Amino acid sequence: MTMEFTDRLTRVEPSATLAISALATELENDGVDVVDLSVGEPDFPTPENIVEAGKDAMDAGHTGYTTSAGIIDLREAISEKLADDGLDHGPEEIIVTPGAKQALYEIVQALIADGDEVALLDPAWVSYEAMVKMAGGELTRVDLSETDFQLEPALDDLEAAVSDETELLIVNSPSNPTGAVYSDAALEGVRDLAVEHDITVISDEIYKEITYGVEPTSLGTLEGMADRTVTVNGFSKAYSMTGWRLGYFAGPEDLIDQAGKLHSHSVSSAVNFVQHAGLEALETEEPVAEMVDAFEDRRDLVIDLLEEHDVDVAEPEGAFYMMVPVDDDDQAWCEGALEDAHVATVPGSAFGTPGYARISYAASEERLEEGIERLADEGYF
Repeated sequence: MTMEFTDRLTRVEPSATLAISALATELENDGVDVVDLSVGEPDFPTPENIVEAGKDAMDAGHTGYTTSAGIIDLREAISEKLADDGLDHGPEEIIVTPGAKQALYEIVQALIADGDEVALLDPAWVSYEAMVKMAGGELTRVDLSETDFQLEPALDDLEAAVSDETELLIVNSPSNPTGAVYSDAALEGVRDLAVEHDITVISDEIYKEITYGVEPTSLGTLEGMADRTVTVNGFSKAYSMTGWRLGYFAGPEDLIDQAGKLHSHSVSSAVNFVQHAGLEALETEEPVAEMVDAFEDRRDLVIDLLEEHDVDVAEPEGAFYMMVPVDDDDQAWCEGALEDAHVATVPGSAFGTPGYARISYAASEERLEEGIERLADEGYF
């Protein structure tokens, strides 16, 4: 039997980050010591108080279905967290999802139809493109590589890229894969264009709690943006809860109503006891601060190590990634680095920006030093 597959799937490539990770895992299964700098996953364990909260929730019998949008206690706590960030969303304007990725998928599916235009800021996280294509949307892209990945100097390019035909703009600050944190002036430029052209904006703030000496602004707090911004966040990065799969989005109630249909007919709800662990996470501060301090130290270490090999990078202000300039054929560079140096990185072309490789410094200082040394020894720097 020959199966016929839909265009919405055949037009999409598998996740490049997960593909590289799978290749690295194959080598490791063969006994090869791989320094994996490819995956965006903190190397810290989930804080113990959060783990215990999850266990306690299971022991208390929180193992059945919840309301589709999420338990009210968690949505109220998220509402309070958003209020601290300057956003006004009650529990009825929040959906709790199995990971922030699911939140993004539901928003795109709710807003984008065949032929709708979506604007991305490159380098852009790999799954944005796939989600838009699966919804039938068309992409317009703005290259930030010439401005050290900052948006403010490229606002004229963004203005040229969007129009009254643009339905959606996705903004990710702090950024994966660059670690850039966009300035208030940049976000005000986004606001002006969004209002002028009546564009809905997704503000992906999954790394908002991981910054170094800067305080990121939530886009929805700007005048004129409250009713056109959908804010996405989650627990995977800041609380080292990647495998728990817990995220959320907040936006205008009519969007919540429509996206809620997809949510209820697909995933039903986020896992019950995980939501209770999320409640505890929102009260967790010290372990988060310790992780952020460690990430900052690692960022500085990698920058210093690269400078020793005459490699200059744009200094990340958040998240735990940096874009490293490599050969024009970045795919071949990354494949060679994995095969020859046994160091896993992600090609910049996966993010819409050829000529770079993304390095994740969510690894120990020892492994980071080992990885950079191997790449240099094999002639990749």
